[in-house]
Amino acid sequence: MNSPDKAPYPRPARAWYMVALLTLAYFISYIDRTVIGLLVEPIKADLNLSDGQMGLLLGLAFGIFYATMGLPLGWLADRTRRVKLVSCAIALWSGATALCGLAGNYLQLFLLRMSVGVGEAALSPCTMSMVADSFPKEKRGKAIAVYSTALSLGTAFAYYGIGALLAALRGVEVLNWPLVGAVRPWQAVFIIVGLPGLLLALVMLTVREPVRRDVKQGASTAPWHMFRYLFSRWSTFLTFVLPFCLMTTVAYTHFWMAPVFSRTWGMDTPEFAQIKAVVTLVCAPGTVFAAGALSDYLVRRGHDIAPLLIAVAGAFVFVPTGVLIALMPGTTSAFIVMGVSLMGIATTTATGLTALLMITPAQFRGQISAVYYMAISITGLLLGPSTVGWLSDWFNGGTGFAAFDAFLESLLPGVTGAKSLALAFAAVPLIYGTIVLSLAPTTLRCFRRELNRLQET
Repeated sequence: MNSPDKAPYPRPARAWYMVALLTLAYFISYIDRTVIGLLVEPIKADLNLSDGQMGLLLGLAFGIFYATMGLPLGWLADRTRRVKLVSCAIALWSGATALCGLAGNYLQLFLLRMSVGVGEAALSPCTMSMVADSFPKEKRGKAIAVYSTALSLGTAFAYYGIGALLAALRGVEVLNWPLVGAVRPWQAVFIIVGLPGLLLALVMLTVREPVRRDVKQGASTAPWHMFRYLFSRWSTFLTFVLPFCLMTTVAYTHFWMAPVFSRTWGMDTPEFAQIKAVVTLVCAPGTVFAAGALSDYLVRRGHDIAPLLIAVAGAFVFVPTGVLIALMPGTTSAFIVMGVSLMGIATTTATGLTALLMITPAQFRGQISAVYYMAISITGLLLGPSTVGWLSDWFNGGTGFAAFDAFLESLLPGVTGAKSLALAFAAVPLIYGTIVLSLAPTTLRCFRRELNRLQET
């Protein structure tokens, strides 16, 4: 009998069936994660909330457990049957999303968004572990890129489908449903979006658990050994994660994009959502797949640093364009710049995990993937939406610094009121991007050093 290390990889059809279902799960997860961004205004109106409170609901509520539960769930991914873990996770976040439609106050909605975060935290650590056990190194980039396309496809579907649903419900005050009773349109959207995932949770059980490979005999999977490994290479992993923390920070500010277009240019949410869906479909999925294919090609040619180099290049695209979106003179130019920014985000998304697996021991794949997601989620969800909401409230009320307020007024006339949100939206990639991009050479140098060290051992 072959040992796990020498066992053949699964047949391509079986491996890609697994990737297809995991991609569909990621697709659904991103719809469930994104939907609230299109419901900001009706939720604010019904629950009487401020931009600051909505910022916490968009970011902190989801991010608390999405980030922190990733580590124990990643530990489980390294020790238990990952297929069953993914199935349970899908059922949890989908059910919680549907129950958001029954929330009657801010606290209930906050707690349910936390539950969505718990469920989604298990998916990607399990996925990275399963992909690594199903594909050789030179073929993982394409598989991970396919999985990563779910982010942009899920966003596009969420915006287009939910935008169409909101358009159909325009003017409707209350819907009366059997068993559920009277619900507002925004509550109905949550219920409709959440239910399909419960079916996928059952279908996921048809996936065969991949054989674990490349695990050294006697190698410990204990969390403290994983942390000791990370701390022994702290400079490599700290600088490595920075571009991806920046990517999620900028990406999650897009939860505010519908209100930005509404308040700045008067575009209603259904119209905005459907146009953004088209822009996302045109710009993002193809970019993700092309970046993954390019990464595999360059790795086969011996350029092991290529996955991280491609990811960093994407950051140099999405930061300046992210600043400009809300400062454009009209919606047409804003959508064009948005498309370029989405291409940058997609490029960074596509290859980061490929690069991470290259410097991660097999016995820690699930846990280190979870730490990676914890880091980028904490920064993205907490800094992105929350900073926009806080800055919007701050700019709207005046900063208290006369010279600075005069500068803001000259930059964006009428900065108080509707335009304060646009300025806050633009400020986030400028503030955080300046710091991270200046450290890009260090990031690449540390990664190359770690690859050289691994090749020598």
